[in-house]
Parts: sequence; structure tokens; C-alpha cells
Amino acid sequence: MQYGDLVKVYEAIESTASRLEMADILANLFRSSDCKNIRTIVYMTQGNIVPDFYPEKLGMADKLYLRALSMATGQKGSRIKELWDKEGDTGKVTELVFANKSQTTLFSQDLTLERVHTALLKICRADGDGSQDLKMKLLADILHDAKPNEAKYIARLATGRMRIGIAAQTVIDALAIAFATKADKPDIERAFNITSDLGLVGETLCQNGIDGVRGMKVHVGNPIRAMLAERLSSPEELLERLDGKAMFEYKYDGLRIQAHISDSGIKLYSRRLEDMTEQFPDVAKALREAFTGVDAIVEGECVPIDINTGEFLPFQEVSHRRGRKHDLSEAIEDYPVRFHLFDCLYFDGEDLTLKPLPQRRETLSKCVKITPSVKLSEAKVLDDPEKVQTFFMQALADGCEGLMAKSIANDSIYRAGARGYLWIKYKKEYRSEMNDTVDLVAVGAFYGRGKRGGTYGALLMATYNPDSDSFETVCKLGSGFSDVDLATIPEKLNKTKLDSKFTRVNSKLEADVWFEPYLVLEVRGAEITLSPIHTCERGAIRDDAGFAIRFPRYTGTTRIDKKARDATTSAEITDMYRKQLKQSN
Repeated sequence: MQYGDLVKVYEAIESTASRLEMADILANLFRSSDCKNIRTIVYMTQGNIVPDFYPEKLGMADKLYLRALSMATGQKGSRIKELWDKEGDTGKVTELVFANKSQTTLFSQDLTLERVHTALLKICRADGDGSQDLKMKLLADILHDAKPNEAKYIARLATGRMRIGIAAQTVIDALAIAFATKADKPDIERAFNITSDLGLVGETLCQNGIDGVRGMKVHVGNPIRAMLAERLSSPEELLERLDGKAMFEYKYDGLRIQAHISDSGIKLYSRRLEDMTEQFPDVAKALREAFTGVDAIVEGECVPIDINTGEFLPFQEVSHRRGRKHDLSEAIEDYPVRFHLFDCLYFDGEDLTLKPLPQRRETLSKCVKITPSVKLSEAKVLDDPEKVQTFFMQALADGCEGLMAKSIANDSIYRAGARGYLWIKYKKEYRSEMNDTVDLVAVGAFYGRGKRGGTYGALLMATYNPDSDSFETVCKLGSGFSDVDLATIPEKLNKTKLDSKFTRVNSKLEADVWFEPYLVLEVRGAEITLSPIHTCERGAIRDDAGFAIRFPRYTGTTRIDKKARDATTSAEITDMYRKQLKQSN
């Protein structure tokens, strides 16, 4: 397959804002492609070259990429830097450079999909002395034979910013259109949710049809996409929703980890499917010593503890250990953690995700020995609101955020990748809406004035609407930032700076600067109000109004554990608003 054929599809996708049209365009590509290419097409269309949980990550530094561009085209570095300073987008800079490059066919080779993918994979794996030169050579080699539009997307892939707005759900829609039916879509979604490898699902569907996808199994080493919870604000509401009886467990303020245990070792994955094993070797060691079976997939919360008192510490303490390699042993000593397990998804060859929670919990209690470093989550089955409230207060006293309420009914399966009322969060702030925090995505910014002249004065923040796969504005955020924040946050945002509003952003406001949705910040506000200018759940209460968060303030926490599409949903804001009205009445 020629890489240029894929590029034509990308250009067609970028020319429409309709998710349905995007899915149809992709479906046509899938139908016309050899099954052996489906995996690569799926990965690259989402801006990757391998599944999310693989260690190979795209994201070549812009400066290194621009040097490779100069090597491939013979253009002076000063000219390329001049374009970069003006445009700020490697794809656009590359397209402009190639438009002015004298094209030659001497010694050129076909630029196939396989060739581009192989080169990018080698770039990701290059390490050690001389790796930068090797990366530039590999990239320059494929750029040399690229047309301007092909080079544009190679640039975006190499630097980790694809910017065509294709989420997993759109790919799933396209696969269903191409190889199955709309009724088969839940089976495709489940296969993705239990494997976290949409390329594998696509290839299986192309080769073996929907029956092949239905036969896909949970596998140790492939992280399962996390089951998510809704939120309610009182014990009475919780019990009413969960048929009068539920399992209540401590909601720890830590890092959610899914552990895969086998004879070959232990892998630890975050909720974002990041491999955290190197950052938490002490957790892997403790879990190996506590585990009594052959292989398993278990979930729990890595909670920082005070080494002197044994009390829980805030989640931010865990972040001190992330990204550290050279002085990790010192970090382990300074920031110890305890692993509190709450679920077992697979054990000794048996997939437990379709079993009810009580059975999974029983298996968990049998396959793990309690040690000082590995414990089960504190949990009780309760059916009385007063007892729930008592347990809730005990959780707060013990340093937790609140409780998780979980269904114990026969249908209390593990719904991978789904949010629903089988699991419900009950946190201390929920008794008074907007005392709770929300996690919002920065989609734009406004230039600052006065002391903030020369930087951003406020950020345009958005919620995520999974129904439309769009980001909807909910507030301008300008409070709560320290001097350090004002220096570092713009640096993070500028890596995803765009010339115009991102395709999936729904905004009535015109920001001075637009970003690709990426950075998730924790925000606290005074209340939720109706707004004629914000688009969050517009029309939910009044046709001409959405929701806005009044007096928003950055808490100081950047949600590095969340992707943009893991942010607070627009529907959650609607629920909070309605509860707020109910309380005020």
C-alpha cells in the first residue's frame, strides 16, 4: 500500500467536521485495504505506531525533527527556524519547505505504508550513543521520497501531534460499517476494551469476521480498559440506585494501577495504559511476594503513605516518583506507597470480567496474602443509610476521599471502558455541589494584561461530551496559578498550539490562541450557572443556554493521569447543576 493513499484519506477527514462522514471515509479505506495493513492504518490514524500500552512512543523533539527536515531537503536551518517561529506546527512548516523544494526522482524509492511505519518504529527504538543522528537519518530517508502532503503527515506522526481528530470511537464505528453491522458494534467495543489494541481488533475483524472478534479473550499483558464510576451525593441516593444494598469500599486518593502477573514477570499499567513498572519496582516485588496463584490481572490503588506515621498522603506525593530513573531508589525511600487491591479481572486462566463483583472479590481475597505493602481495599456490604454515613465518616477520618458504592447484583460484571451506575463515587465534597472539583481540558487561551502581559491571562476550559465526541466550553480560568504555573503551563500548552480551533471543540468564544485538547487541570468553582456563551450541555435546561462554572480556580493539580477524553463529562456538569438546584430548594 502506498503511503500517499493513506494521506488522501487524512486530507478528506480533515476537510469535514462530521464524525459520521469521518467514519464513512475510514470505512471505505478499510474495505479497500489488505487485512495485513489494517493494524498499521488504525495505529497511525490515531497518531501511534503501536498500541497505547506499548513502550514505543512517538514524540520526537521539535528541534531534532527540524534538523532532520533540513537534512532531507537541503534547506538552511535558519530558514526552517524562521518558518517554525512563524507557524509553530511541524506539519505546516514541512509542507511549506517541501513546496519550495526542487523535486527530483533520482534514487527515489516508493514510499509505502510499511516503509513509513518501519522507519518510525526504528526511530522510537533508537537509544544510547548516536541515537539522535540515527533518528535524523531514518526520518530524512523517508522525507526525501515524500511529496509535500505526505511529508506533512510524516512530520505530525514523528512529533506525536497528528491533529486529525480521530478518536477510538470513530475507528470502531468505521470498522463496524466496513466489516460488520451496527448491531455488532458492542462486540467490537468489548474486544477493544478487554485488549486495549484497536489495531488487533481491526485485523481480526477483517480476517475472521465478527465471530473472530467475539472470540477474543482477556490476555495477561494486554491491559483492560478501566471501568469507571458515576457520582451521587447521599447514602439514600446510592442505595436507591443500587437496589437497596451494595458493597461500599474506601475511595483512596492514589494512583489506580492494573497489575498483570505471570511467570515471565509483573507489569503495572496506569488508567491511561502507561507502563508504570519501572516507576514502581517495589510494588511489583511486593505483589509477587503476596500473590499465591499462577497468573492474574488485579486492580488496586497505589497510595502514598507517611513513613513515620503510616497515614495516607495526598495523591500528588505519588507524582514525585513518576519519570524518575537515575535516583529512583531514593524516591522509593522518600515516597513509599501501599497497594490496596479492589478487583480481580483474571485468575489462573479464567476471565472474571463477566462474573459478578462478589465472585471477583472472593477470588481476590483467596489469591493474595495480606502484607504490610499489599492489602485489600477496606469494604463492607451495607443496606442502611446511617451505616453508610458512619462508614463514610470513618473513611474520611482515615484519610480517604470518601466511598465507592458498587453493585453486588447478578449483573455486576466488570464493564471495561464504560462509565455507569454499577459503580458510584461518594466523596466528601458532593454534599455541597461545586465544593467538589472537576477535571477540565484546556482548549484555548487569552493573552494576559498587566502583570501577565507577555503570557496567557486566562485559559478556555472545556468538558468532554462522549455522545458527540466533542469538547464543550464551560469557563475561562484565570485564578489559582502560581508564578511557577504561569511559567510552565504555557510551555506545555504551546506544544499543541494550533492555527485554528480544533475540529472537535465546540465554542462560541474566539480565543486568542487555540490548542489541541491535551492538558487536563483540576478546577474548583463556586457554583454552576446557565450561560448564553458557553456550550457545555447547551439546551439541557434552556435552548439558548449552556452551563458555566462561576469563579473557577485552579487547584494546583495537573491531572497527568488523565487524557483529554477522561475529563469531566458535560453530562456530569448537568447532574451537578440539578443537584445544586435541589439543595437550594
